[in-house]
Amino acid sequence: MIEKIPYIKNTDSGNFFLFAGPCVVENEKNIFQVAEEVIRITEKLKIPYVFKASYKKANRSRIDSFTGIGDEKALELLAKLRKELNVPVVTDIHTAEEASLAAEYVDILQIPAFLCRQTDLLIAAAKTGKFVNIKKGQFLAPGSMKFAVDKVSESGNKNIMITDRGTMFGYQDLIIDYRGIPEMREFGYPVILDITHSLQQPNQTSGITGGRPELIETVARAGIAVGVDGIFIETHPDPANAKSDGANMLNLKYLENLLSHLTDIRKTISNF
Repeated sequence: MIEKIPYIKNTDSGNFFLFAGPCVVENEKNIFQVAEEVIRITEKLKIPYVFKASYKKANRSRIDSFTGIGDEKALELLAKLRKELNVPVVTDIHTAEEASLAAEYVDILQIPAFLCRQTDLLIAAAKTGKFVNIKKGQFLAPGSMKFAVDKVSESGNKNIMITDRGTMFGYQDLIIDYRGIPEMREFGYPVILDITHSLQQPNQTSGITGGRPELIETVARAGIAVGVDGIFIETHPDPANAKSDGANMLNLKYLENLLSHLTDIRKTISNF
């Protein structure tokens, strides 16, 4: 199904596909720097690639947290990157009204995990005709995602992806139940593992989400081994100074080594 995404390459490689980029559009220089480097790596490793960045961050712990550079400005930068680098783009939407707006600029509309049960949002995303990536709520069992999928498919759009991003484990941690990957694949749509968000440590007393980026490769290896169709990684050249989610992002300089290892695992399990 992913071969229908505009601009996507390497779909005949048999490799997993990748959503990767910074958490949010910070400025033009940052998103182009990340995209150009990830394109270089994925062309080398024959990985189908979709650039990811949120044009705005509506779900933040504190009122003074960075939410974006302005909706239209950020979306225009994503459209510019898409056209100049010939790469598909995914971004989050948060309301039904945002669906038609963002659909003018990107290829895939992403439904944030906390909003995966919002019927009007799912239907509005479906009606755009764009690919819709639904993130599994941290509070939902994998099997319950069928109802979110049905809201999109029964609205006339079969271009659906499902992303697992961990399940709440107490108040300040997440766990990944890998049993959910094959369970959600049975719905008949690609399943993605959001590696970096699965390593978040939310609800910190500081109001700033923590994370465990040292476990990125561990989680990613396990995801590829159990057969995810795609992986999601937020990456940044300087995570410590990123505007959002820096605590769990992968430093861009480590991405090629990680993806090389994951490609080797993918080749190995493909032989079974």
